Amino acid sequence: MSDKVLNTLIKPLEEFFMPEFVEEIAINRAGEVWMRLHGARVPWAAYEAPQLSKQYLVDLIHTVANVYERPFEPIRGMPVVYATLPGQHRFTGIAGPNVMYDDADVAGGVALNIRGHFSKDINAFENYHLRSGEKLLKVKPRSGKKRPDDPFERLMSAINDGSPILISGATSTGKTTFLNHILTLIDQNARVITVEDAREVRVPQKNRVHFVMSRTEQNNQMNYKRLLDLVVRMTPDVIIGGEISTDNASVLWEMMGTGHDHFYTTIHAESAEAAYSAFVDRILHTQPAYDRQDLITEMKKKLHVVQLSRDGSLRAVTEVV
Repeated sequence: MSDKVLNTLIKPLEEFFMPEFVEEIAINRAGEVWMRLHGARVPWAAYEAPQLSKQYLVDLIHTVANVYERPFEPIRGMPVVYATLPGQHRFTGIAGPNVMYDDADVAGGVALNIRGHFSKDINAFENYHLRSGEKLLKVKPRSGKKRPDDPFERLMSAINDGSPILISGATSTGKTTFLNHILTLIDQNARVITVEDAREVRVPQKNRVHFVMSRTEQNNQMNYKRLLDLVVRMTPDVIIGGEISTDNASVLWEMMGTGHDHFYTTIHAESAEAAYSAFVDRILHTQPAYDRQDLITEMKKKLHVVQLSRDGSLRAVTEVV
């Protein structure tokens, strides 16, 4: 009986994820579906879907959880459900206080992804441009050039390359404001996912999801480790980490290693060198097996730091490394 209920309930979504030209769909809020299309130059396209109310989406997640015997209780238990639907469609859904789209979701939102139908030959080597006697393609290669001497050009190069950036500074140096401006320079068609302990980052891109891990009001079973799995499954083009703390440092560092471009986060520190050290020390707080110096060396290779400083009303970028 429950299978029949699910098959009936999911019908309004099938027109979006079943076509062969669809790679996956993402729903960030009620009434709107984003479709990721195979091979499209601008892969995400938005469609209005007023039939997909918030109650419908939450009921759908509940039903998937029941059919596949997954726990789902957003307020006091597990707010995320993973499942593989008939036809090998991968389903990810979350509801409750850990997910938001905008200020209207202050009491909790809903988001889900469904991986779409794959054509029968999608796994052929040819589709991956692997051919005998030919060199492998370089997809979104880093420039490999020496970092520009000019600090402005160095920052712009990092943004354009999609290199991870850590914005460092003391309290009231304008870290979040600076990060908000960087977001205006990124492709407006990008899919942005933020991970914060309170909503501060203002994302201009419409295809976005905000995950919230409150330091004071976290009552359910969601944690940063589970959040890492969820973020990866949500197919981000840009990941924004909240301010680095002992709770999230190791997970944010892992997120930087997932192969996604455009990772941005902030930290309290007085210099770029101190920012690297502070980040590493916070990682070691929960992951003491790392070698501190090796971790700092690796971090300096991967992560740019923009240092902000303040003197009275004067705020300035004082280092770009």
